[in-house]
Amino acid sequence: MVIELIVVGKTVGAWLESGIREYTGRLEHYTRFIQTVIPELKNARNLREEQIKATEGELILDKLSPGDHVVLLDENGQLPGGSVAFADRLQSLMNRGTRKLVFVIGGAYGFSASVYARADEKLSLSPMTFSHQMVRLIFAEQLYRAFTILRGEPYHHR
Repeated sequence: MVIELIVVGKTVGAWLESGIREYTGRLEHYTRFIQTVIPELKNARNLREEQIKATEGELILDKLSPGDHVVLLDENGQLPGGSVAFADRLQSLMNRGTRKLVFVIGGAYGFSASVYARADEKLSLSPMTFSHQMVRLIFAEQLYRAFTILRGEPYHHR
């Protein structure tokens, strides 16, 4: 299975970039992992929130293929019930023969209606709110943790 993480805008902060590189590098031992960055919109200050979401939404949808299983990382999504439950969900998708699993982290204003309509699932990492920049690192670590759980490796202490 190929896992892709689509993010809107470049990661700001060397410490975040370093952490993300650390965990995405570790992921390569378990799966083919791709991170796709959709550039931030130029002149976004001159656009309304809905215009930004709509334009970002078009750019996100352009990156998706019909067979992709799309999961939005969204504050209103379903809580996975913990790291083990998240790992179990990944295993279930692999068992179903999912070829490409795409996780999407939107921009500061979230997703357009068209992106919500295309999504197969919405996932929340926590009832707490994190910046979309922080979510990148937190998610990369949780994805790595899930694979170590599935392999019975000692990274996750049960």
